[in-house]
This record gives sequence, structure tokens and C-alpha cells, in this order.
Amino acid sequence: MVTPVNPPPLDRTSPPQLTDAGRRLDPALPEGVRSRVLRVAHGDPQAAAELAARLTERQTAGLDPLPTEPADVAPELLRAHRGEIRALPDATRLLLLLAAADQYPLATHAFPRAVAAARLDIRPLEAAEAAGVAHATVGGVAFRDAWTRIAAYETASPADRRDAHRLLARVLSGAGETSHRSWHRGAGSLGPSGRLAAELRTAAEHSRAAGRLALAGALTERAAALCPEPAEQDRLVARAAADAWSSGDADRARRLAARTDDPAPSGILALRAGNAPEAFDALLAAAVRRPRAEDATELLALATEAAVYTGDLRRCREAFVAAHWLGVAPPGALAGLCAAVEGRYEDARAVLKAAAGRCGPGGDPTLLIHSGIAALMLGDHTRAATATLRAAASARARGTPVTAVQAMEFRAYADFWTGRTRAAEAAAQDALAQAYATGQDNGACHLLAALAMFAAVTGDEDACRERAADARAHALARGLGLPAALAQWALAFLDLGSGRYPAAAARLRALAGFGPGHGHRAIRHLATPHYVEAAARTGDTRVARAAHADYQRWASAVRSPDELALGARCQALLAPGAEAVEHYRTALDLHARGTRDFERARTELLFAGTLRRLRHRTEARDRLHSALEAFESFGAPHCATQARAELRALGTPVPAPAATDPAAVLTAQQLMVARMAADGATNREIADRLALSPRTIDHHLRGVFARLGIRSRIELVRLLARGDG
Repeated sequence: MVTPVNPPPLDRTSPPQLTDAGRRLDPALPEGVRSRVLRVAHGDPQAAAELAARLTERQTAGLDPLPTEPADVAPELLRAHRGEIRALPDATRLLLLLAAADQYPLATHAFPRAVAAARLDIRPLEAAEAAGVAHATVGGVAFRDAWTRIAAYETASPADRRDAHRLLARVLSGAGETSHRSWHRGAGSLGPSGRLAAELRTAAEHSRAAGRLALAGALTERAAALCPEPAEQDRLVARAAADAWSSGDADRARRLAARTDDPAPSGILALRAGNAPEAFDALLAAAVRRPRAEDATELLALATEAAVYTGDLRRCREAFVAAHWLGVAPPGALAGLCAAVEGRYEDARAVLKAAAGRCGPGGDPTLLIHSGIAALMLGDHTRAATATLRAAASARARGTPVTAVQAMEFRAYADFWTGRTRAAEAAAQDALAQAYATGQDNGACHLLAALAMFAAVTGDEDACRERAADARAHALARGLGLPAALAQWALAFLDLGSGRYPAAAARLRALAGFGPGHGHRAIRHLATPHYVEAAARTGDTRVARAAHADYQRWASAVRSPDELALGARCQALLAPGAEAVEHYRTALDLHARGTRDFERARTELLFAGTLRRLRHRTEARDRLHSALEAFESFGAPHCATQARAELRALGTPVPAPAATDPAAVLTAQQLMVARMAADGATNREIADRLALSPRTIDHHLRGVFARLGIRSRIELVRLLARGDG
């Protein structure tokens, strides 16, 4: 039996641009599910509301995929639209069917040629225009909306649909039209055909190579439906699932993955939207089953990413052993991560440096992400930024938006380390929306943790706590040690900046230690310098000294100026009295050769405190003014407050905070929200306009108030009015 052909979205690669489509959705619906509901509903408010009301408990929680066939998404809306189509004359319905088939799964632009070849009269389209369902254009037919197009297709009989596809196939004979011709030939088939399945498979390979993954997925899925051999059919379904996932159609991918015995699709989906430890096991099993070395290498690279997300990097050893057993080179940073986990820091540096060097333009996006991870491990943030930006660009060029989102997850680290918090926050917010739209709940969790980190630095306490709580809740349920630990670090830094040193030390002590989510090298890099600071403030430095010793050994091995500078700062914090001065000077000399300007400013702040206590007042004052200027430019009010407190302790006049320019201190999205709020829009109205949840708008407004130092919308109106004037 031939699988029914139901038109999916016209373009599976990007979420619909929405205005008030989310108005009828329950505000309590998780943001990731909300975004996917709007996507499968083609941005239609009525369809979205109908689907949301029919979701199961597991679908509402994001555990099960949403329906993808139109009749399962919004049957009532579709029934109403089909009634409109049936009321039209037969000749009009025939033309609308042909136009709808021409636009599935992507526009083939064959409608005018098909009309000419069949000598059809297009005047009956006037009835469709009079009814308001569609109108003729120079290139074909423009439907009122996606659901009208779907109704025009589904109202026709299966025989008429096949005839329409065969006619379109006959006229698609130009250069570059082979894939679309094959699609229509497959859609016009009566039943299983090995010949047609092979043709569709070949067409899919060409489309995939051209970066047209949505079309490749549709072709492969149709090839599977026509394939008479069960083993080959299973392979094609697995390939179609991978294409659907890579093109951003998460729900179709999950439904296809459930139909195959191949563990690879399920492992990939679990990595980005399920349980990370289970993803690792599935990907490792799939790699062992792959006969081709390049396939095994790709799956081992994904298994490595799963180990990174879990935070249990001892799993990397399993992947490394599997690579040796399969006779393939360990992918990306795998060998370096293994060496680091085992304490072989010199070996780790050599392997990671080689991996970080593979960041040329136009490369494979997954390998570029691994290069970025390796560069981050080495403290080479410039190279990490380059690798992750190139990974995102390469992913977009290849039609894989899911990989572009992942690249931006790791780009956030490079921006964070180097103090570019405002630009990083804006980029992370955009990536978060794309992660939700493409069904990457684990990626969204990672980005939420990164946003909590940014909020901690910028002093937005409410946003930090809420983002951290959301990230930790998801992370702990899915075995994601990395974002759970990042969220914990954000809360610890918030405590540190607010002078809650015992609380900060307690949180950071665990992160600087070992174990899943804690032994992660990146987390230990992040936590140890701040743990030593918090411990020094409380006077309990025994464990901090051991953590610093390991940190110093790593910094000496990788030879990163930034890591060595932080190691020297830790030595200064742990040294008595005047002995600390030379360690601070060493740290600042090393900072001058690195890229972590925010940490350089924090080192100056700590050094100034020591100089003040040693009565070196002039140098302390100079250091504090330098640090204060840096903190204000970074938008780090907590740190700026500490610098002002030190200046007051010196008896020095404290400069007033610089006049606040909203355009200078707010992210692009925050500024947009602020202007809408100043114009009188409610949180719900702003959420509807921007296709976000009211809770997210509340986050943004609290961030706006914190950054501008105001407490009400009335102050916001006045401030923006002055800025516009």
C-alpha cells in the first residue's frame, strides 16, 4: 500500500514568522513545546490552539513528538477548509489541486508549464479568488494560507492526486529539476517499486549534497514507502529521520526514528532532546554496527558530545577504546579529553592543540565545533570564537540549522570568557529561540545555563535565579551534567559578587571537584579561581589549596596566558600579606598577553584590596579606577559596586555611575521589549507580538530594569523619552 501523501510545511528549515499566533496558547505550556506547536500548525492561531488542546500529558511535557500529519494536527480546521474547497466548481478544484501539488514539499514552479501541457483553462481560478481562498499570480497560485493549500490537496481523490503529480513530473525536464521530477514520479506511483525507490534515493543524495535537506528528507521518506525490501526500507527510514532532524523538523524526525531498528537516529535525537547518557550508549552501539569507517567516526564524534553534555568525561574513554577497536582515528577532541580526564595534561595539550588547529573556513560543522571545544579547553578563546562562528556559517550553508544552534552554544563560552556579555546574551537569546523551534530541548537547556551566567555577571539576580532553576530542572531530569554545573556556577558567582562568600564557597567547592557534572574540565576551569577567592574570604583554604594545585598543573601544561594569570591570582589570594603583591603583578603581566579582560579587571580589584591593606594607597587607587572603568564597560554592576566600596575605604571621592544610555546597555531584544512596554503594551501583548511567552517577557523587563537602574515603567518611559530626544 502506498503511504498517503500529505503536504508538510512549505519550508521545514525555519520557524514561521509569527505575530499573534500564540495568543490562544496556554501560557503554562513549556516554551519548547509552544514553539513546536506553532511550527507544525504553520503559524495559524486556530490550528495551534486546536492542537494544544489535544496534546497528551507526555506531549505537553515534551517527552513525545507532536503529530505531523495535517489531519492529526487540526482536524476541525482542516474540515472547515475542505468544506470551502468542495463548494468550488470542479474545474477550480482541479487547478487548485495542481497548484497545491506543485508546492509540495518545496515549490517546483511547474504549475504554468503543467497548465500549458494539459491545455487547461485557468479562468476557473476566478471562482477561488471570489471565494477568498486563492488567487492567480504570474508564477502560479497563491493560497490564502498553508491550511487552505493542504485542504485543496487533500480534498481531491487519491487518483486525481497521482494524476497531478504525473503531469508535473512530465514537465519538469530542465537543468536542476531532476530531484523535483523524481519526487513527483514517486508521489504519482501506484505501489511499491524498487526502480522508483532507487531513483528517489539517488535524487535525495544529490539534494543532500546541495544542502537541501528538507527536500532530501522528503525524497528519502518517499523512497522508503516505495521500497519493497524491508532491510533497505529500514535504512531509508533512518536516513529520512536524520535528514528531517538536520533540517530542523524535530517532530517528523522523532516519529520516523521510532519506525527503525537503527539506534543511530534515536541516539542523535536523545543527544539533543532526550537523556544524554542513553544517547551516548545508543551512539556508541550504532558506531560499532557501522561498516563504513567515516560513518563510525561521525557517530563517535556525536558520542563524544554526549559525554561532554553529561559531564561524565570518563565515558570518553569508552569511545576512545571503541575507536581503537574499530580501527578509526579518534574524532575531534576525543583523545585530548581522555588524556585530560586521566590527568595526562601534557598529552592532552598536544592532542587538543592539533584538534583546535582544524578550524579553517568551509569545513565540516561538527568537526569545527570539536575544534572550538578543544580551543576552549586550551584557553584559546580567539580560536574558539573563530571555530564556532565558522561552524555556524558552514551549518547554515549546508542546510543544517540544528548544528548552527549547537555551534552558538559553544560560542557563548568564548564571548563569556572575554567579557562580551551584551553581544553574547543577544546571540544566545536568538540561538535559544532557534533551539526551541527545532526541538533541541537539551541545547535550549545549555543556552539557558549560559544566559544565567550572563545574568550573574550583569547583576540581574532574578533572571539569573530563574534561568538557573529552569536549566537545572531540565538538566537533572535528562542527565545533563554540563548545563547543571553551569547553572550552579552562575548562582555561585551571584553569591560571590553580592558578598555571600560562605554560600559561594559551598557551591564552588563541589564544582571544582570530581564526578559527573563536576569533574568536567571546563567547569573546573570556570569554578576553581572563584572558589579560591571565596575560600580565601572565608578563611577555609585547605580544600582550595588542593584545587589550585591541580589547576596550576593544568595551566602550566596548556601554557595559556589567561589560565596562568588566574593561577597566579589564586597564589596571591592564598599567600600571606606582602607575599601576595608579586603574585598579583605576575598575574597582571600574564593577563596583558591574554584575552579575558573581565578577569583582568577582577584581578585588579582584588590586587587593589591587598594594596589598600598594605597602605599602598596611590597604586590601589589607580588599580581601582582601571577596574571600575572596565566593569562599567562590561555592564557588571556588582563588581563595579565592589570597586566603589574599595575607593570609599581609601577615602577617595567615588565617581557617580555613568549616565545610562538604553541603547548602549541593553541587548537588541531587551531594547525592543523596553520600547513596547514604554508605549503601554502589557507583557502578554508584547509576548504575542514577539511570539514569546509572557514569562520570557517578564525576564526581559526585569533585566531592563536592572541594567538601567530603575524600578518602574514610569521611569522607563521617562528614560526612553530622554534618549529619543
